[in-house]
Amino acid sequence: MLSKKEIGTRGEDLAARFLEQNGLKVLERNWRCDIAEADIIALDGDMLVVIEVKTRTSEWYGPPEEAVDERKQEKMIEAAEIYLNTKELDYEVRFDIIAILLSSTGHTINYIQSAF
Repeated sequence: MLSKKEIGTRGEDLAARFLEQNGLKVLERNWRCDIAEADIIALDGDMLVVIEVKTRTSEWYGPPEEAVDERKQEKMIEAAEIYLNTKELDYEVRFDIIAILLSSTGHTINYIQSAF
């Protein structure tokens, strides 16, 4: 049985690969500062994309994407602002969610662009 950390790492690996296969350029993984974090920061053309990855092994508590509540969304917005300021970048920003459901036979990915 995988630990919560192993599940999260596997999900982020799958998400990064999925994004790259779909033409996005992954700039950062697990980007952190003192007060905010982003699972993945990528470029989609000239758009900066901040992506929250939620991975679960069952839908017992609901679909993974439902865990991205208003508080988490506010933290993602804060992370984007800090990232842009820290790197001195000027991009339009989009917020996406990648919800991954792992099973013994594989996985499913639900990619929600412009989630909020």
